[in-house]
Amino acid sequence: MQVNSDLEPTVRIRELKKDRVNFVLENVDLAFANSLRRVMMADLPTVAIDTVEVVSNTTVLPDEFIAHRLGMIPLVSTNCDEAIRNNRDCTCESACEYCAIPLSLNVACSDNRTLDITSSHLQYDPSVFHNESGEEGDETAKRVENFGHPVGKNDPSVPPVLICKIRKGQELKVKCLAKRGLAKEHAKWSPCSAVAFEYDPHNKLRHTTYWYETDSRAEWPLSDNAREEEPPRDDEPFDFNAKPQRFYFEVETDGSLGPQEVVMKGLQELQRKLAILIHNLKAEQEPELNGALSGGGDPGMDQSGPQIWGGGWGNSAATNASPAAAGWEGSPAVTGGAAGWGTNPSPAGSGGWGTGASPNAGGWGTNGSPAARGWGSPAQQASGWNV
Repeated sequence: MQVNSDLEPTVRIRELKKDRVNFVLENVDLAFANSLRRVMMADLPTVAIDTVEVVSNTTVLPDEFIAHRLGMIPLVSTNCDEAIRNNRDCTCESACEYCAIPLSLNVACSDNRTLDITSSHLQYDPSVFHNESGEEGDETAKRVENFGHPVGKNDPSVPPVLICKIRKGQELKVKCLAKRGLAKEHAKWSPCSAVAFEYDPHNKLRHTTYWYETDSRAEWPLSDNAREEEPPRDDEPFDFNAKPQRFYFEVETDGSLGPQEVVMKGLQELQRKLAILIHNLKAEQEPELNGALSGGGDPGMDQSGPQIWGGGWGNSAATNASPAAAGWEGSPAVTGGAAGWGTNPSPAGSGGWGTGASPNAGGWGTNGSPAARGWGSPAQQASGWNV
């Protein structure tokens, strides 16, 4: 089950229906496959009811109960990333046509019977807006005809979602605003009702420990995905370096997004997240690289010429004004040389640590040239540290 790095990732669709897709993802590692599963469940934007104003409620259910049930009703969210903007990014005060979908519900029972209030009673109602408008955009032009409407409305083949039941004399009247969001904020924005994910159906890798009473094979039957792989032999040695390379997905949506859009948008979102990560890593490395290339790091470095940097720390004389610059805590030199750390003035300008009285003594390992002062200094009177 070792992954071959030379093989390209492949997707093989085994079954595609209106609300679900079954496919096999191959030649990727476990981290990528699991990341795709998590992105499809929690990182795709959809539309859901987020604000509920209860005008009248004489049902047996409290306002909070009904508001929660309204929020969990799936709404059509095709092309949601372009058809509606985030409410927090809009310039309106509370909600407008570019960042929210207005819905209302007004049902009363006047007969001596039980009346079911369902998602089919929700109606698009622009009067919910309070004459607010944000910055104009093209979001409304990118919406499908039933964008923001309950899934399955006016479709006899799709049963509506039950909100509550009322009897004679009871009514429910609410105003709602549906907004864009992610399932990371609340589960009502998840486009998936379930994402089945499996690999290694024969448990060759031993990632699963079975609890059993007598026989694990009899008590834990294999899934249908086991037909895709070779069963293990009893005498087959265990491969400690084996990795899974085939992953079985079954994505079931709640109808807000189609299964094909969920998978494709999930791959795009995962690619975007990785691109942001790579960009941020490069942005952190560029300043360090630029500093290394420009020769930074030593504050005493002077690229322009033989001038020195300040004459050292704790210098007792104004060394910038004198060509005879002393080192750290060094006294001013008498002639054009420079003293090192704690060295005495020398007529010939000795430097370095513990250097002798040689007339042309320089820094560490310098020759007798008059121009050699400090550590590899190119000028006659330049001394100190790396100048």
